[in-house]
Amino acid sequence: MRKKMVMLSALLGLCLTAAFGMGVQAADETEPATELAGTETPETNELGIVEAEQWSEEYPEIVESYLANKDNSEAYSYVEAHPEIATLYEGMGFSSDYNSARGHSYTLEDVQATTRPHALSNCLACKTADYVQLLNKYGVDFYSMSFEDAVAEMNEPITCYDCHTNDPSLGAAPIRQPMIDAVGEDYDSISSSVLSCGQCHNEYYFEPENKAVTHPYTGIANATPDAILAYYNEMGFTDYQNPRTLTNQIKVQHPEFETFMADGSMHKALSCADCHMEKATAADGTEYRSHTWVSPLASQSIMDNTCAACHTDAETVTAKVKDLQEEITARETEVAQILVDLTEKLAAAVEGGEYTDEELDAIRALNRDAQFYWDFVFVENSEGAHNSTLSRNCLDKSEELANEALALFK
Repeated sequence: MRKKMVMLSALLGLCLTAAFGMGVQAADETEPATELAGTETPETNELGIVEAEQWSEEYPEIVESYLANKDNSEAYSYVEAHPEIATLYEGMGFSSDYNSARGHSYTLEDVQATTRPHALSNCLACKTADYVQLLNKYGVDFYSMSFEDAVAEMNEPITCYDCHTNDPSLGAAPIRQPMIDAVGEDYDSISSSVLSCGQCHNEYYFEPENKAVTHPYTGIANATPDAILAYYNEMGFTDYQNPRTLTNQIKVQHPEFETFMADGSMHKALSCADCHMEKATAADGTEYRSHTWVSPLASQSIMDNTCAACHTDAETVTAKVKDLQEEITARETEVAQILVDLTEKLAAAVEGGEYTDEELDAIRALNRDAQFYWDFVFVENSEGAHNSTLSRNCLDKSEELANEALALFK
C-alpha cells in the first residue's frame, strides 16, 4: 500500500525548515487557551528552553499525550514502496534512502540515522526548537556549521517550545522567522495554529550564499506552485542534477502549508489543530487539545467534533476522502511512469549524441518543470485531502509538460 494511503492524510511528521530569531503571534481568538493560563514557568535549560517533561506537573494530560507520539515508531522505505523515485530522484540521496517520518518524537534521532549526506547544520533547522536558540547564539553562520558540531548541542526533538515558546498561555505562537518573513503582510490574517504547523510543514530551499533556510515566496498570493516554480526558474536554482539526463532538478520538500493556503482548499475555515489534535477532557473537567497528532480519518472524536459541523455522516465523509486519496494516488503513479519514460528517453538521447545541446536543453527544461509539479503533490502527504483541486491541477500540468517533452524526440 502506498505510503500516504497508509498515513491516511498524514500524521504531522518530519519537518525540515528553519529558524532565525524569535517571532510570536498571539493565540487564535477561536481557540482560547483557558487550560494554559496562570502557569508558573519551570526552570529553563542552558539554551533558555523549558523542556517538555518539565511541564508535566502543570499539564499532565497534555504532556502525556505529547509523549504518546513515541508510539508512532514504525518506519518503512519509500524507495521500496515507490521504485520510480530511484529514477526520478537519481543524483541525490533520496533516490536510495528515503524513509517515512516517524513524527515529532523522532526528528533528531531519524535525521542522524539517515545515510543521506548532511554536511551542514541547516538540515537540523526544524528538527528541534534548540536550533532557534542556537541560531540566535551564533548568528547566520550557524546555518553552515558542521552537522556533527551542531547536533552535539541539541537536547530535544520537536517539543513544546516549537509552538508555544516558554509561555503556554499564548496558545500557538510560531517562532521561526523565515516563515514569518515569508507570509509577510499576510501574517495577521493567518491562524496562529496554521502558522505554528506551517513553519515546518512547507516548501523551502537553502540560500546558496549563506546556506540559510529560505522560502521561495513573500506573501500567500506568491505561495502557489506556479509562482514557486517561476521563482526557482528565475534564479536558476537547482537541488540536484540527474547524472544521466543532466537535468537540473528541484526537489520539493513537504508543502502542506502552501497546499492548504492555496485557492481550492476546502477547509481554510479550520486550523491544523481542528483536524489533527483531538479535543479531550481531563479528570477535573478541564478541556484541552490532545498533543498526539493523528489523521482525522483515524479519530472518531475529530469526526464528531470537527467534520460533523459540515458532514452529518462520518461514514460517508470517510469513504469520500478515501476515494479521493485513491484517485490522487493512482494519478501520481500514472504520471510518475510518464516521467520515468521521459527520463529514460532523455538519458538515451544524451548518450546517443544525435541531438544538439539546444534540443536537449529544451527537453530538460520541460522535464524539470514536469517533475516539479508531480513532486509538489507526491511529497505533500495528504493525497489530495488538503486541496484536491490543487493536487489535480498539478498532476495534470505535470503530465502535459512531460508529454510535450516526449513529443520533441525524433
